[in-house]
Amino acid sequence: MTSLQADPSRSLEVDAASAGERVDRFVHSRCPDLSRSRCAALVREGWVTVDGASVKPSTLVHPGQTVRVVVPPPVPLDLVAQEMPLTVVYEDGDILVVDKPAGLTVHPGPGHPDRTLVNALLALVPDLPGIGGTQRPGIVHRLDKDTSGLMVVAKTDRAHASLTRQLKERRVRKTYAALVEGVVKRDDGELDGPIARHPRNRKKMAVVEGGRESLTRYHVVRRYERVTLMEAYPHTGRTHQIRVHFAALGHPLVGDAVYGRRSPLIERHCLHAARLAFHLPPDESELREFEAPLPEDMAGVLAVLDAA
Repeated sequence: MTSLQADPSRSLEVDAASAGERVDRFVHSRCPDLSRSRCAALVREGWVTVDGASVKPSTLVHPGQTVRVVVPPPVPLDLVAQEMPLTVVYEDGDILVVDKPAGLTVHPGPGHPDRTLVNALLALVPDLPGIGGTQRPGIVHRLDKDTSGLMVVAKTDRAHASLTRQLKERRVRKTYAALVEGVVKRDDGELDGPIARHPRNRKKMAVVEGGRESLTRYHVVRRYERVTLMEAYPHTGRTHQIRVHFAALGHPLVGDAVYGRRSPLIERHCLHAARLAFHLPPDESELREFEAPLPEDMAGVLAVLDAA
């Protein structure tokens, strides 16, 4: 299938099966490269015409009409492309899988206007097709600044729609390596406390009655004298979920200054997104799993523990 980014103009003939369909839905059904919201925006902005006339997204199409779709070049955002060391685990025309280092913020924002993952991706993919008509990578899930590991990033609208759908349907499998304080007794378990903003500290999350449904499964990999190496499998994707759940269990992450305490062994919390599995966009016909080895700092902590 030819990408609309490569072929920005297309003429679509309305057949009998599409009679009475909204024009934005008609365009979306014929142009799977574009999300439904993107199609509606193109209609509103005048890039979609029916028999040469501009229309509204709710306009109904009829057999014999010609719908012309023009996809303009993506609009550059006011973001600076900045080259930074970044490990690419996988790349194709629709997605990137990267191994994010600890200390790298995902999005620009207050306090970190640049030097983020988004800035690095703009430098890494200078001809980025863009999401929603803007020249930006599609961030569909996040990692905390001090969490390392795998992230999948959409390069196109169709990939963004596919990944968003898979996340919503909880078909994306994430596995984290976590080193926690104390000796966890059960080999396997579930943590299902609802998560919301901390009632007194709005910069923190907490297990709060009435919070959003949250579920983390875990498996003990190895017990040490005072800490435990775990695998964590978040079923939901709440902010700080793994950190909050293990803290609520009485086993905060080693080095987590927010939900536990600092550690002399490492300058951040010990959490690494080690494996990530999903169906490759856009057709989702192939299930792929990607892995990222432990970074030097966490591997160093384990080496010290193993030698003790």
